[in-house]
Amino acid sequence: MTFRGLSLRDLEYVVAVADHGHFGRAAEACRVSQPSLSSGVRKVEDAIGVRVFERTSRRVMPTRVGEEVVLRARAVLAAAARMMDAGVEATAPLAGPFALGAIATVGPYLFAHSLAPLREAYPELLLTIEEGLTEHLLTRLREGALDAVVLSPPIDDHGLELIPLYREPFRLAVEAQSPLASTPSVHVADLDPAGAVLLEEGHCLRDQALSLCGGTGHRPRHTAMSLETLKAMVAAGIGYSLVPAGAVPGETDLGGLVRYRVLAEEKIGRTVALAYRRSRDRVDDVRRMAGILRDHGPPGTFAIAGL
Repeated sequence: MTFRGLSLRDLEYVVAVADHGHFGRAAEACRVSQPSLSSGVRKVEDAIGVRVFERTSRRVMPTRVGEEVVLRARAVLAAAARMMDAGVEATAPLAGPFALGAIATVGPYLFAHSLAPLREAYPELLLTIEEGLTEHLLTRLREGALDAVVLSPPIDDHGLELIPLYREPFRLAVEAQSPLASTPSVHVADLDPAGAVLLEEGHCLRDQALSLCGGTGHRPRHTAMSLETLKAMVAAGIGYSLVPAGAVPGETDLGGLVRYRVLAEEKIGRTVALAYRRSRDRVDDVRRMAGILRDHGPPGTFAIAGL
């Protein structure tokens, strides 16, 4: 398959170089010689009339125009893959490849309960999973690299549809020796914003916690890259945090060093949903996926009935 002398393989070379930042490593990943890969990249640059990559002595990076070329190359390859899988997908529901993204504060806890039922219900499903921050996953979804993304609204839903899965209340995580661990009732308004331990910027859970713990103008003194590290920081006595109920294993955690409290404002929490492109042609597959994820959510969450 060619267009102006280009093949899909040439586009694969371009994407590989963008992913690896190195012609040699990209050639190894594509299982071709470096001269062959370099020739393919030059073909793309000559055909479209722009330089795709900036080459330095230390690394290779896309030019500003090249970033758009790489983005469109990914979309073309994703569309070609869907075309080749059309025959398989037409024979059975949720059969063939399905690329599912999930934000880091949901994926590990949801998949622990839903993957086994999903594979049992749809044995012909070839599932791949990608974890990341919301904005990155939405970009991957819009460019066709992902079929659906598990996330927590609100988001920029332009061109997207959302299927609510479940409601997840927040729990207060405190060090076991903290006075809050034995207080009869804990109100969010009574928490000192300066003592909050939050996730790094980019996590939607961070924004949700900030909106409850003193507003977005507050700069936390301590942040964590993951929810599990955040729990460890609470266990070390650094501060308190709000943790989604699906990530709470019980009344205590980390060998009893962390204690979880139910907030007086029981409705405080978040919604978890499945996002997909509005232009997608096989919506039934996404709905089936949503049904499994909704019916097998983490303990402590509440399924949102219907799709």
